[in-house]
Amino acid sequence: MRLTLGTVLFSCLLSAEQQVLLVLLKGANALGYYTMDGQPVAKVAVGEHPHEMVLSTDGRYAYITDNGVMRIENAGRGGNTVSVVDIAAKKRVDTIGLGRNRRPHGISLDPVTGRLAVTSESPDGLVLLDGLRRRVLKRFETGGNTSHMVAFGPGKSGAEYAYVSNSGSGDISVVQLTTGELKLLPAGRRPEGSVLSRDGKLLYVCNRESDTITVIDTERRGVVGEIKTGRGPVRIAATPDGRMLIYACMHGRYIEFTDLEVRRPVARIPVKGDPISLNISPDGKLAFASVEELDTVYVISVPDRKLVKTFQVEKGFGPDPVMMATIP
Repeated sequence: MRLTLGTVLFSCLLSAEQQVLLVLLKGANALGYYTMDGQPVAKVAVGEHPHEMVLSTDGRYAYITDNGVMRIENAGRGGNTVSVVDIAAKKRVDTIGLGRNRRPHGISLDPVTGRLAVTSESPDGLVLLDGLRRRVLKRFETGGNTSHMVAFGPGKSGAEYAYVSNSGSGDISVVQLTTGELKLLPAGRRPEGSVLSRDGKLLYVCNRESDTITVIDTERRGVVGEIKTGRGPVRIAATPDGRMLIYACMHGRYIEFTDLEVRRPVARIPVKGDPISLNISPDGKLAFASVEELDTVYVISVPDRKLVKTFQVEKGFGPDPVMMATIP
């Protein structure tokens, strides 16, 4: 049954008292809380120029990379912490120090073990963290240039591999998390965000300057295909039913949908400015994108493939990832 726009909005309103949008504000060094209508609720200070975040499996905490510079292209020593925010308390309750690994950027959560994978740009590396005890477990070299985003591979008792997008060298580091064994896979120009298929057998990696998505077989740990996209794919999500990829096309200034059955784009939603982030709600009904330079957040109906809400954050706040959270 196809959901209408009204159905999507009505279902969100039913639980609006408990739902908030968490918007990472790179320019304000903070995590912002907003209502589903885009009204500001609270702002929690984190490290300087945060870049990415994930939520704990129970939805209680947000883990945020405190990169320390505004953009990946900017020079600077950067920070070396991951901020831990108690979502319900609206408070930063801890930081995890990364030591010599500076400019943390990408972050991924293993839902089975609670471990975190965090990339660092200086030096290029990967840090494995215990998210529950909030400490460093291991450090790995990636063998690539400008280690950017990261995704865990699947595993029955927890992730065994991490996949790191090396934006500068145009490849993917496959890191074995027990032995540190490293394998480099070819990708397109400037690989960035990635997402696992519903069954975990495939990983889809956006290549910003090639206008493609690299398809990786996580069992063979090899490249098995490529999907042609619109201009400048950067961040990506998959619908819960596993049928659709949704990603932000930075250069094209639209959000694009690719049907995985035919492996080609089937819809585009134009936006103003260069979208840099893309996340979807847990139920897959809404997608969220942001345009940093315009301080704008877009809310999209996934079933209807339509823009349903646009709101502004304060000037200069520079929104990046946007996620939906439920506060008890």
